[in-house]
Amino acid sequence: MHQDEVVLSLAALAHPVRLQVFRALVVAGPSGLTPGVMNEGLGTVGTTLSFHLKELMGAGLVTQERVGRHLVYRAAYERMNGVIGFLTENCCAGTSCTAPPAAANCGC
Repeated sequence: MHQDEVVLSLAALAHPVRLQVFRALVVAGPSGLTPGVMNEGLGTVGTTLSFHLKELMGAGLVTQERVGRHLVYRAAYERMNGVIGFLTENCCAGTSCTAPPAAANCGC
């Protein structure tokens, strides 16, 4: 992953609502969430949520799929793991870390 991509992803997450949305999608797992469910759980309004989802999608952190009449949003785990990998690359100056590498990756 390139530094510019990491900066774009971190910038997208640097807003409280977007961070909440992304975390909710991570918790939801591969099944994802619809905007209606996210609005209920996060207490946001549709236009606000739509704006923040667009920003997260632009950063590559969220995907969107139409399922019937609904839009389903999912966390982009590959991108998330790429950002985490970039941040932890060469961790601990090459010595053994206290946390195993698998703990930093989502298996989804």
